Amino acid sequence: MHVLFVIDPLPGLKAYKDSSVAMMHALVARGHSLSVTLQDDLFIDQGTVKCVATRIELVDGADLHAHAWWRDVAAADDVALAEFDAIIMRKDPPFDMEYVYTTHMLEYAEAQGARVFNSGASIRNHPEKLAITEFAQFTTPTLVTRNMKRLRAFHDSHRDVIVKPLDGMGGTGIFRLQHIEPNLGAILETLTVDGSRTIMAQRYIPEIANGDKRILIIGGEPVPYSLARIPLAGETRGNLAAGGRGVAQPLTARDLEIAHAIGPTLAERGLILVGLDVIGDYITEINVTSPTCFVEITEQTGFDVAGCFVTALEKAVGI
Repeated sequence: MHVLFVIDPLPGLKAYKDSSVAMMHALVARGHSLSVTLQDDLFIDQGTVKCVATRIELVDGADLHAHAWWRDVAAADDVALAEFDAIIMRKDPPFDMEYVYTTHMLEYAEAQGARVFNSGASIRNHPEKLAITEFAQFTTPTLVTRNMKRLRAFHDSHRDVIVKPLDGMGGTGIFRLQHIEPNLGAILETLTVDGSRTIMAQRYIPEIANGDKRILIIGGEPVPYSLARIPLAGETRGNLAAGGRGVAQPLTARDLEIAHAIGPTLAERGLILVGLDVIGDYITEINVTSPTCFVEITEQTGFDVAGCFVTALEKAVGI
């Protein structure tokens, strides 16, 4: 199987902990070959979706903390996406208009015979924060609006809330508003850009102290371990990018209930890989762009997450 990764520039990846790199190693171990392309190297020529693809191979025994863990084995060339056996979309956010255009091109490529995981339409149709509202039975009280009066009323009702932009990543732009918050107006005005941008407000979940759990769902089935991102002392964000500490742990009965209720539905929509963020008993985000935590879970538990992903990919492609 020849697999194309749509990915960020390889020199900028932290290969020792990068989930995409773990996928690559698992694919090579199964005898598959790799090519890579960048988002800005996708194009449409006379109706055919193509890319500038570079075939690579992984360097045996390479130091994954260095940059020489791969090498090019052929010159970059223009290739139709449908010529690859599978395409793995691993371009990290931001989810801006260029990202939206990319999802359209991937969707067009699928109509031409390409196999894309996660599919372009599915990524586009599942905004990572808004997607939880489809599964309200598993969420803490949540409000999505840019109306200042509604936001203030929600804060008055729940007294302790989290507010965040819909397009943030890595914990950026997240504020906790407790009952007495002298900067309430300024924070809401800043996040909503004076009422012109929609945001999300959620009742605060105290269990964040025990970690913001990342639950990976592969091919509709949950990986048996989550990675609890435990916040630094005094922090309300567990994101690893915000300094959180990752601790792998078995899924709880509630984790499994959520995963089994949501996973098959999303898999049917073309989402082979999903990362659920769960705090306590509640889901707070559904990650579909480039879910991570493969390496941390594998290193701490011995469960081969990347191998599990490749098995699901092979099944989806029909190998």
